[in-house]
Amino acid sequence: MSAHFSWLAVASHLGAPFAIIFIPMKTPVLLSTLALLASSALPAIAQNGKPDAEGYIRDWLVLAPLPIAESSGADALDKKQFPEEASPAAKEGAVQKLAGKELAWAKVASSTFYVDFKELHPSKSEQVVAWAVAYVVATNEKSGLTLKMNSNDQGKAYLNGKELVKFTDTRTLEKDAEDTAADVTLKKGVNVLVLKVVNEENNWQGSVRFLDKAGQPVTDVKIETKP
Repeated sequence: MSAHFSWLAVASHLGAPFAIIFIPMKTPVLLSTLALLASSALPAIAQNGKPDAEGYIRDWLVLAPLPIAESSGADALDKKQFPEEASPAAKEGAVQKLAGKELAWAKVASSTFYVDFKELHPSKSEQVVAWAVAYVVATNEKSGLTLKMNSNDQGKAYLNGKELVKFTDTRTLEKDAEDTAADVTLKKGVNVLVLKVVNEENNWQGSVRFLDKAGQPVTDVKIETKP
């Protein structure tokens, strides 16, 4: 019996050659399975210095994981584990001293709307805290914005050294259940955005985006991962 094959071609966003997956026609394959194969063949896609279409920031400098000794995640969230937490001089590879330990800032490009700290540190993802920093560059001042933050578990967001929003309970990360800070201003030039997320157990994630006065995603800013 002659073999008959179907095929799926996947092109890398970096311009790499096509990857071709041959699948026997006699094996029933759902389209969802093909899509999964395609997505797993592609590397994480950075946003080329821009928020995504929904305004979510995907390019970050991440500092993690730091074990917490506090009795609750809320206690760890309110504690500043290093004095410059609200506006750190984050830089790829730079060593940060905190709580008797040293961690290095790492550049991360998320493949989804949130940064997944557990995926980055699967063996050290419970009773821990992480920080993610993005330098948001605006060509002109933007006022009257709304900052949307989400976290699993506890989280807070700082902008230019000021705490704007925080969540102190445990939860899963839901896209439509963001915490809100209103009347936010991005100054002209570089703005330092800090996301702090504490995890007690299970998943460890966080997200931030900005909406304009009309409730539309802010996408006309540049996201840098260096000062």
